Amino acid sequence: MNIHEYQAKEILRNYGIRTPRGKMVISCQEATEAAMDLGGKAWVIKAQIHAGGRGKSGGILKAEGLEQVEQQASSLLGKRLVTPQTGPTGKLVRRLLVEEQVDIETELYAGVILDRSKGQAVLMASRSGGMEIEALALEHPEAIFREHLEPWGELPAYRARRVCFELGVRAETRTKLQETLQKLCRVFYQEDCTLAEINPLVITGSGDVLALDAKINLDDNAAFRHPAWADLRDPEEEDPLELEAARYGLNYVKMDGTIGCMVNGAGLAMATMDFIQEMGAKPANFLDVGGGVNENAVAEAFRILMLEPRVKVVLVNIFGGIVRGDVIARGIVSAASKMQIGVPLVVRLAGTHASEGKEILQKSGLSMRVAESMREAARIAADLGRD
Repeated sequence: MNIHEYQAKEILRNYGIRTPRGKMVISCQEATEAAMDLGGKAWVIKAQIHAGGRGKSGGILKAEGLEQVEQQASSLLGKRLVTPQTGPTGKLVRRLLVEEQVDIETELYAGVILDRSKGQAVLMASRSGGMEIEALALEHPEAIFREHLEPWGELPAYRARRVCFELGVRAETRTKLQETLQKLCRVFYQEDCTLAEINPLVITGSGDVLALDAKINLDDNAAFRHPAWADLRDPEEEDPLELEAARYGLNYVKMDGTIGCMVNGAGLAMATMDFIQEMGAKPANFLDVGGGVNENAVAEAFRILMLEPRVKVVLVNIFGGIVRGDVIARGIVSAASKMQIGVPLVVRLAGTHASEGKEILQKSGLSMRVAESMREAARIAADLGRD
């Protein structure tokens, strides 16, 4: 689950990590009042959307004087902000974060993610704060320092201090930076994050260490341990079809192709998309109906797939293990009886009750192509999508 910057900073503060003083607002008047409450003569107005790259895209503006605060807030609120992570349609700015300006001396990077090759969480840090870490890792991997966390989520002091030496900060700041890095590791572990990132992590002229920007992604699988997460979710930032699918216990992922995919299981979804790509086409989405799905949920899954206007072909690829082929087939027929299917349908059923499922589909009168293998199904779908 993604959360906003102001929410991520609140989590960091709960662990003792310092951030600039700021307030979330939803109107120009509130922005002006927030600047007055914060005091000072200069502020930063930051668009709050679930996407990175805001600074380069005009989503972070400086303001000097209350009149300029109102002007900058007015220029952002209600605007569709396009960044490299939003896609061409951008995201509507509904909230702003008004913060005090900070005297920045040094910008660093610090982030904690899971290193899947070692099965351990790893702290990554760099002197090149403010840059996109993916590009930095690709172009200058030697600029990133790594220290793996202990299995219980801690980064020992001596290893955190080693990172501080690698970052080249002056001696009087090392203790503050070391503590900040250790606290960030605790945030990652104790809050069940998939990413906890501070970029830039700044050192001010007076030697303070502050999280100037923060990004935290939370692991949805751990939501049962964190009831408070419900208050962090912003449905307006999430894809409507993903929310609709979640209502029925389905996993929906939107993509940028033209073939809608109904599958069961993440592994089968990945294999299906690989075959589609191999055949020269792209998936528009994949909808995972899982293993315990019933007929009604399948019907809803099919309806949700058809709500995506870019879908030119629907590919159903189900391997019957727990879920049965005849249940899937009855769900598709039920959905088709309630709606107009205006695109070709390709079905590959295998495993439990697959033959019964095919018989149900064939007797339904639905127009469809039946494939015996994943490769064949992907080839047929790709060909139909090109017609």
